[in-house]
Amino acid sequence: MLAEICSALPVAGSIYFWAAESAGPKYGRFAGFLVAWWSTTAWTSFVAVNSQAAANYMLSELSVFDIKLKDTAAMNYSDIHFRSLAWIVSEGLLLVALLLNYLPPRAYKWLLRAAMFMVFFDFILNIIWLPIGVAKTFGFREKEFLLTTYYGYEGAPQGWNWCLGFLATTGVLVGFDAAGHVAEETRNASRQAARGLFYSATVAGILGIPVIFLFLMCYPSFDILATFDAPQPFVPLYALALGKGGHIFMNVVCIVTLVLNTAVAILAASRLVFAIARDGVLPGSKWLGKVDDNGIPKNAITLIGIVAALLLLTIIPSQVAFISLVSAAGVPTLGAYALIAFCRLFFTRGQFLDGKWNLGPFWSPIFCFIAVIWNLFGIAVFISPYAFPTRADTFNYAPIIWGAVTIFAIISYFIIPENVWYLLQAFLLWVLMLSLHFVVCSSLEVNFLTENGILDLFGLLFSALLQSFGTCLE
Repeated sequence: MLAEICSALPVAGSIYFWAAESAGPKYGRFAGFLVAWWSTTAWTSFVAVNSQAAANYMLSELSVFDIKLKDTAAMNYSDIHFRSLAWIVSEGLLLVALLLNYLPPRAYKWLLRAAMFMVFFDFILNIIWLPIGVAKTFGFREKEFLLTTYYGYEGAPQGWNWCLGFLATTGVLVGFDAAGHVAEETRNASRQAARGLFYSATVAGILGIPVIFLFLMCYPSFDILATFDAPQPFVPLYALALGKGGHIFMNVVCIVTLVLNTAVAILAASRLVFAIARDGVLPGSKWLGKVDDNGIPKNAITLIGIVAALLLLTIIPSQVAFISLVSAAGVPTLGAYALIAFCRLFFTRGQFLDGKWNLGPFWSPIFCFIAVIWNLFGIAVFISPYAFPTRADTFNYAPIIWGAVTIFAIISYFIIPENVWYLLQAFLLWVLMLSLHFVVCSSLEVNFLTENGILDLFGLLFSALLQSFGTCLE
């Protein structure tokens, strides 16, 4: 469905433009405005969380080699010294990914090829080397564990426990629209951009199934898993299966892969922001819509890097503040996919069939219907509670954040003048997070005015202002 409209409309900023065109002339501007907010929030957060994910792989080596930092009580995010180190490493890896985006346009194809190669290299190592290591060390799990064993939260509905299994596949459910963001820099974009979008989703889905089964068979017992004290549990798993020497190579492959994919995320996000700014939807459009002599939107690239770097700062005062922003990044993307499919099904059925990649008049509405159902199911999973019983400290704030972003988009669309909506957005987002913070502190019987409570408050305030500032400037 997305590949078809990408073929018909191969332009930068793809997903927001597709939403506007899919909704038709009556609702197009409103749908485009919604998706512009959703997608810029999601892609900016993706860049920040990818950088931290790469840092987690690196810092997990401290746990494997039993290295303790001075004055650090725990080698995890509960300790402020560890959070400070994680922030420094994350910022450094973000800088590397950002600098790759300033390369000349002719280097982009090599960047994309390198990222794709590293993903497949990582995949091959996991399906060949990891099983060999497991077989020679602690051994595979029994087939009964994979086929008949049921694990879930006691007292929770079995259907809900089953649906939560899809959380393990979050990395392959979103992000396919990235191929469309660089369509204006792609030769024969009507065919090539659409093919890139379709095959990225197809390959991720097909290869993701055996990988999930493989990892389940390679997992050690839960008693061993409970001893893993690392921000990324795959690193001690590699150490058990491959040895301390072999797992380092595997970890380097993972880190390089994440850095390259962060660079690709910046590449896609900057083109999205550039296109939205070029169409005058966001403040600062004149500056963000500029390109250099090579056609690169360097201002948009720079802003994505700045906002992501500022978002990473929220790790220091409170990991909760950072997670509250990035945990909802996938939800608005799925919402955008569902909205485009819904609009194509009911408002513009039979259109966008003139691209070089099309489904035809019969199959197009069928796939749009399937896309609506599938993405709504994904949204339901991602906004559901992640723990049972649900408490304030385990509550999933993704639906609240997504709802807040949607409300801000609607308000700014109908009412707010361009010169004042940044301040209102910052204030509303801060009030939202402050309210959530009161709820968490009350449920845990924590004094809000303690030193840690104040630190968390400033973390929430800082992250709200940064997210508002970044979204508005973009």
